[in-house]
Amino acid sequence: MAEQTMATRVIEKIRLRDFIIFTIGTSMYGWGLVNVNIPSHLAEGGVTGITLIFRALFHINPALSTLFFNIPLLLLGLRMLGKRALIYTLYGIIGLSFWLWFWQLYPMHLDLHHDLLISAILAGFFGGLGSGLIYRFGGTTGGTDVIARILEQKLNIPMGKTLFALDVVVLTVSLVYINVVEMMYTLIAAFVFAQLVNFTQKGAYAARAFLIFTNYPEEISHAIMQELERGTSLLHAEGGFTHNERKVVYAVVDPSEMNIVRRLINDIDPQAFVTVMDTQETFGEGFSYAQPKKRRFNLLP
Repeated sequence: MAEQTMATRVIEKIRLRDFIIFTIGTSMYGWGLVNVNIPSHLAEGGVTGITLIFRALFHINPALSTLFFNIPLLLLGLRMLGKRALIYTLYGIIGLSFWLWFWQLYPMHLDLHHDLLISAILAGFFGGLGSGLIYRFGGTTGGTDVIARILEQKLNIPMGKTLFALDVVVLTVSLVYINVVEMMYTLIAAFVFAQLVNFTQKGAYAARAFLIFTNYPEEISHAIMQELERGTSLLHAEGGFTHNERKVVYAVVDPSEMNIVRRLINDIDPQAFVTVMDTQETFGEGFSYAQPKKRRFNLLP
């Protein structure tokens, strides 16, 4: 009974929405590789970079080599992947392979005036945004992630180190078909790629968190709830020097509401000690669902 319940939970987590996002993400990634990376002689890291090397040296279609290199890796890491991860990864591999084939059949020739800087930025943008969308919804396009996961489990080597080392090796080998100048622009593309991936991982609902150390915690807490209709928390703290117990106000607000919070704090306690932090992601009431409607005009008592 317990196994049946667990299987039901796994099935429930496989969502049609995720496959739609994976389709969009692999389409963008494949478009960038075919229409920007390849014409501009920009390399890539990981298994995708290996497919570009084989294309340059042996004229093997990346759509085929993507399957050729990724499927064995997927089988190698089969035991470490759950049912959901296996399905998502397989879909990502096949999706990327399909779009590489499709965009080669129907290419879009961009007139970039042989500007490698623009090419590098575009390559990083489309690759990073496409990959970021895939990662954000729990997918992957296979590749060196599987190797890194195996080494982490078997040899206790952190995945980040393995991925970095493999990328360095692949990019170094890529010098057999690109020159040093093109490699430098490839590194710019890799930087843009990483920034776009990080951006998509931070979530759509970034916010600001306030920690307010004040002698008037109740008043400030009530003012934030009354003015912004945001929830607050009163945390119990102890002074490191005096060991006096006090309450600290914790509140999370939209970036557009920061100045209002600052004004409220300054009006009530100008001597308050305030720390403002960027939150990587915020979800829940007011941020990812059912945001309370603020009363713009308070005409009634």
